[in-house]
Amino acid sequence: MSKSAIFAAIVAIAALPAVANEELAKKNACTACHAVDKKIVGPAFKEVAAKYRNDKTAEAKLVKKVKEGGVGVWGQVPMPPNSTVSDKDIQALVKWVLSLK
Repeated sequence: MSKSAIFAAIVAIAALPAVANEELAKKNACTACHAVDKKIVGPAFKEVAAKYRNDKTAEAKLVKKVKEGGVGVWGQVPMPPNSTVSDKDIQALVKWVLSLK
């Protein structure tokens, strides 16, 4: 196998988690209100990542926020609770959002 083929395989594998988690966001209807790089009803996922970049407690805060919903952090439009989304999916989605640059 050539070096370029190995490199291409590594790049493809590295991209999988982002694709899988964007699909997870679609599956759980997150994309009805959020997009990766633009505001829809709620903030862009990249805006969320930037806001919480230096907050060591961000993951726990956001898991709770996604599960329970809330209002006031990004304006007065409420985020509804997502009690039907599994804790595993919420955890994966929050990790993915916080990893965005």
